[in-house]
Amino acid sequence: MDIRQLRYIIAIAQSGSLSEAAQKLNLAQPSLSQHLSNMEDELGLKLVVRSPRGSSLTPEGRVLLGHAQDISAMMTRCMSEMKELSAEVSGTVRFGMPPSSSMVMSVPLAETVRVDLPRVRLRASEAMSGFIKTWVEDETVEIGLLYNLQGAEHFLSTHVMDEELYFFSAPDAWPLKTDPGTPVPLRDLERIELVLPGESHGLRRIIERAAQSNGIALNVVTELDAMTQIKELVARGSGFSIFAPAACHDFVESGRLLKAPIVDPVISRPVYLVRNPRVAQSRACAAIEALTLKVAADLVGRGIWEGRLAFDPATLTPAPLPPS
Repeated sequence: MDIRQLRYIIAIAQSGSLSEAAQKLNLAQPSLSQHLSNMEDELGLKLVVRSPRGSSLTPEGRVLLGHAQDISAMMTRCMSEMKELSAEVSGTVRFGMPPSSSMVMSVPLAETVRVDLPRVRLRASEAMSGFIKTWVEDETVEIGLLYNLQGAEHFLSTHVMDEELYFFSAPDAWPLKTDPGTPVPLRDLERIELVLPGESHGLRRIIERAAQSNGIALNVVTELDAMTQIKELVARGSGFSIFAPAACHDFVESGRLLKAPIVDPVISRPVYLVRNPRVAQSRACAAIEALTLKVAADLVGRGIWEGRLAFDPATLTPAPLPPS
């Protein structure tokens, strides 16, 4: 018995008569009758009962029908998946990025997708991490970048990198006695007028946690939840800030901001690539994930995205972090 014969049984059950089933299958009725007889002989069972009102399956025929439908559906899915694998990757992938990561990642990733995946459309959206968690959860986006997995522990995640936070000042407003751009102990920032995001912002919580654990009270004079406006204020000399270098790469490159690493302690945050485990991953989404890791490794290697990779770029798979 083969898949073709199982489809004959399905057609007979759906049509209710051998003649209609034969027409549907584009077979002569005597040929279909012969195939049915061969199946019954092979199985040693009566599968179809004929009457003046048409043809119906016997109880044994209905059991075979159930198997035939399952096998036919599996075969259809198999052929569909195989055809998809043989075709060029295509589709739309929605990607949620926090502003600071988007600053360095979105443009080079979009350019790489255009070259490597010409039939894939990348739709990148920028938002705070809390919104991105919601977007991944409710399937607004397929994948996203997050700085922490609190409340998102059930997501499938890849630890991409750890990026250190830096102190930022206008070049002509360096507030410390040390040379501009040299490492800054966190305690030296205790009396500096800082412009930071509000207390609910993930970056602010990381900074405050590091300060409090070292007995340091930061002097936050202005709170803004808009990264561009904070950079603009600092570039004008109207305060100072703490950011990941990726967030200020454009202002540093143009000479509008000066950065300095923070030490004693070093403050770092992880970057995770996440997706919802309840959603079947498309080939396009898997390809974008792989390209994201490739682009991240390239940006870190060229010093554009400053941090330490948390995966092996040679294999694009997560690897143990080297010792500090």
